[in-house]
Amino acid sequence: MAKTTTHIALVCPGGPITQDLAKKTGEIAAARYGDSVRLHFHSQCFLRAGHFAGTDAARSAAFLDVANDPQFDAVWFARGGYGAGRLDENIFTQLADAARNKTYLGYSDAGVLLARLYKERIGSPVHGPMPTDLTRDGGDEAVARAIDYLVQQNVDALEPAAKSGKKTAAFNITILSHLVGTQWMPDLAGHILMLEDVGEYLYRIDRAMFTIIADHGIKKAAGIMLGRVADVPENDRPFGQTEEEITQYWCAKAGVPYLGRADIGHDAANKIVPFGGARIS
Repeated sequence: MAKTTTHIALVCPGGPITQDLAKKTGEIAAARYGDSVRLHFHSQCFLRAGHFAGTDAARSAAFLDVANDPQFDAVWFARGGYGAGRLDENIFTQLADAARNKTYLGYSDAGVLLARLYKERIGSPVHGPMPTDLTRDGGDEAVARAIDYLVQQNVDALEPAAKSGKKTAAFNITILSHLVGTQWMPDLAGHILMLEDVGEYLYRIDRAMFTIIADHGIKKAAGIMLGRVADVPENDRPFGQTEEEITQYWCAKAGVPYLGRADIGHDAANKIVPFGGARIS
């Protein structure tokens, strides 16, 4: 008998969410799909341990719980916020066959997990909106876009370059710079790499690009696209280049094609980018 209900599990590898946020996310899903979609918020999402949604052990265990549970079709990271890199490394050796058949959706700090999953060829990692985007203007549309993708792989939700059939990947600039040189970094050779950021000084964007462009795989990328770099703080003196000029500078220095702007960012307009490219029939 064909499966008629999509089950989506939610966990918080970084910071926690509120019960109100979970409720509103569930209401959006129900309004669009009724009983054919079920959201399952792991109890860990609401834990508090200082900055984090529970201890490192609790967050690691929650991720394993949902990834290895065959009833779930997808794992949706409910929020970013620092913390994903503190998860137990051993979780990746404990992922069962069920974990390899899921979509994993999130962005920002969740990019740490998307990167490792992609490196290990586990499931289908996807850069896209999270429930915490409901705190942003227009967040309802972002969350609806993510649900539509998780349920029906909606092509309209994709960033335009992700429809090209080429390999793609997307990251927060700061997060990616912290992954370079670690065991979490995937090989991005041949990929269209899309980058975005929020709340960083331009000199920090420049510093991060220095690290990113040094990665051997990224030097062999098909090209880099720049998404939105929002809420840039004012420095004590102007940096002298825009975020796009910074990206163009480092691309030219490394011989990596600069491919223009991407429709991703820390905002409600953030489009979806499947790692490795979208499957478009």
